[in-house]
Amino acid sequence: MIILPMTHELPERLNIAEWLLDARVREGRGNRPALLTDQGTLTYREVQELANRFGRLLHSAGVEPEQRVMIALPDGPEFVAALFGTLKVGAVAVMVNPQLTVDAIEYFYAYTRATVALVHRHTAPAFQGAHRGGGATHLKQIIIVGEPGTTRAIAGASPELETFPSHRDDAAIWLVSGGATGQPKAVVQSHGSFANTTLCYGQGVLGLTERDITLAVPKLFVGYATGSNLFFPFSVGAAAALFPEKSTAETLFAKIRRFRPTVLVNVPAMVNEMVAHPDTAEQDFSSLRLATSAGAALPAELYNRWKQAFNVELLDGLGTEEMWHIFISNRPGAVKPGTLGTVVPGFDVRVRDNLAHDLADGEVGMLWVRGDSRAIGYWQQMDQTKAAFRGEWYVSGDLVRRDADGYFTYCGRADEGDRGQRRLQ
Repeated sequence: MIILPMTHELPERLNIAEWLLDARVREGRGNRPALLTDQGTLTYREVQELANRFGRLLHSAGVEPEQRVMIALPDGPEFVAALFGTLKVGAVAVMVNPQLTVDAIEYFYAYTRATVALVHRHTAPAFQGAHRGGGATHLKQIIIVGEPGTTRAIAGASPELETFPSHRDDAAIWLVSGGATGQPKAVVQSHGSFANTTLCYGQGVLGLTERDITLAVPKLFVGYATGSNLFFPFSVGAAAALFPEKSTAETLFAKIRRFRPTVLVNVPAMVNEMVAHPDTAEQDFSSLRLATSAGAALPAELYNRWKQAFNVELLDGLGTEEMWHIFISNRPGAVKPGTLGTVVPGFDVRVRDNLAHDLADGEVGMLWVRGDSRAIGYWQQMDQTKAAFRGEWYVSGDLVRRDADGYFTYCGRADEGDRGQRRLQ
């Protein structure tokens, strides 16, 4: 079964900050809403100017192309501007949880060799403490967002910045892959990968248009949300609603009332929390045209409870950091509950045995996938890179089964190691 027809000829010179942000302003969408927050709305032009100011700040800190910049910020305009500003100067973003412990931060400082860390004033003490620990030998500066000095520096920086002409195969973002054992590792992904899945899944499957508003349960440092609640809407001039608070059912209900999103980016645990909430029957989800699910199994019973409670289509799918984002998904109007869905056009997924032979429909085997979103590899993990990336294919270690209609079902793991992920995290 081969499904690769949705191909896109991406330009050789491709920087996704220019492709996702600058291009929207250039094509006349500068005054359209880009980010919706409790504090107000930012237009695409305002996001671009803020990103350019962050890029200037990174330049003044000595950041050069291809160097790593650690971003540990809560969801909000500053996170988006820091990410795009990092990409605009040709640097590589390493997005981490702003709530990391000192030990974890020390590990990431040493592992990534980041030259600058962008952190929020509320969580800065842990990052400063980790710096004093001595492992951050390459770290030139910790920029504390929200601190008066940083706020003045950003406000005083020029809103103009020429975007670095990255190659589509240059590293753009390191996606942190937790794995089942050992320390987290970095999946190095290119500018081209992010553009490819944005076109194949964000536009091709979700069908996003400039009229959409997205809202996500996971935070932006998670690859699932980076795509579904930033890159995908920005690619079409839509708006993304952001909030820094922890996601709970009550918080989600309130944000849906406030922002009236059309797409909700969800995970099974929150699906369960929302349908089990005592105030479920009082919620108005009429703005939503669909919701997505990833990160863990979505049982058919939970899908049916969601549909009964909210009457909103819920699309389960499978993706990994190694192939950046969803490559198997259910589709609007064609959901088979309890399955992962069918192959996203632009990708080829096979079910194979231990000798890499294709298996017949109905048989359980290893998941092999190929497409133009394949990662460069794991940072400083050559053995795992060679095991997982075989030519143009990525072998995830997941066991799946495909039925006669092309729908895939997850069947567990082939091993207990940490290569690959059950779902995009």
